[in-house]
Amino acid sequence: MVVATDAGATRNWTSVATVAGWQTAASLCYYTVFAATGIIREEFGLSESLVGVFLTAALLGYTLGLFPSGAAVDGFGEKRTMVVGLAALAVAAVGVSLAPSYGLLLGAGGLLGAAYSTAMPASNRAIVASSPPGRQGLAMGLKQVGVTAGSGVASVLVTGIAAVAAWQLGFWVVAALAGGYALGFLALYDGSRGTGELSLPDLDGLRANRPFLLLVAAGLFVGASIFSMLGYTVLYVEDVVGGSAAVGGAVLALTQVTGSVGRIGAGSLADRLGGARGAATVALGQMALAVVLFGALATGDWSLPVVAVLFVGLGLSIHGSTGVFYSCLSALVDDDDIGGATAGGQTAINVGGLLTPPLFGLLVETGGYDLAWGLLGATTLAATVLLGTVRLRT
Repeated sequence: MVVATDAGATRNWTSVATVAGWQTAASLCYYTVFAATGIIREEFGLSESLVGVFLTAALLGYTLGLFPSGAAVDGFGEKRTMVVGLAALAVAAVGVSLAPSYGLLLGAGGLLGAAYSTAMPASNRAIVASSPPGRQGLAMGLKQVGVTAGSGVASVLVTGIAAVAAWQLGFWVVAALAGGYALGFLALYDGSRGTGELSLPDLDGLRANRPFLLLVAAGLFVGASIFSMLGYTVLYVEDVVGGSAAVGGAVLALTQVTGSVGRIGAGSLADRLGGARGAATVALGQMALAVVLFGALATGDWSLPVVAVLFVGLGLSIHGSTGVFYSCLSALVDDDDIGGATAGGQTAINVGGLLTPPLFGLLVETGGYDLAWGLLGATTLAATVLLGTVRLRT
């Protein structure tokens, strides 16, 4: 089915797939830094907490760019923002690979994050403009698969190339793929029109939306869990389970694959339940499962096969929840405010990611991984409680 919208975009699954492909290419660039944590630790002689600071630098650039990116999306439409953003991501990925010192590595990571700030505001608006009627949850889940797919491919590509060649080559391959897709996206995607004016989001209206504020608060704790897990999965497999960096990358990639499955399934179920309440219900169940799985990691000494199973479950649960998170957010605000609202939600997720990975690394150094995984169990529990409140208020 093809439906023309007033905004100029076309509602069909081809447009949804084009947007999902863009999200995959953008995430492929950004998540190279998470896939390369073991490589960067060895290359620059870093401690676990300094690895966390590097991840924080990338997240800080991402976070600071969100509201300007959201304003650009609402003002000028998503297509221009997406093309420029993907080109900038390709350049920044090369910059990370060429950094000669730890200080410059932090700066390059910050620029990579700033370029990635275009992703969520622009792609979420693109999905709202492109998804067939009544299928926004599934479309958002499919688009969010681009995040896990990009991260998974980065995990395999970066660690695999580093095992047989210079580690920088993996970043260059990623940059080439992103640049090529930017050209294809420019030709294939029509996009919706913006207001024509660059202005700050309607923060007063968003602040008056109590369910939206509760959802944003939940995002803070979701981000704390997701980004800490992303940053330390490879190191955990190396340091505790005894696997190589390539094995750690494979476990991280497996988590992203199951996260993709979780996002599609959760989005489809949310469509069946309907509206913001349905999306919040699905996300609530996923968070509750993640609490149990983080608890298992914190209390057991597991072999590689069991660890892989636990991370599969975390992929289906916490990594699979972001699609319905954004479906719920989009249903709580007006279409014209999606760019700014997404910036607010993603800022909360990123703040959780800014604060928690260094703390996670410090806990690993002082008390071991059991204590660190327990921290993520607590943050996920807080997200569960808040999502339950969102469900009650919608």
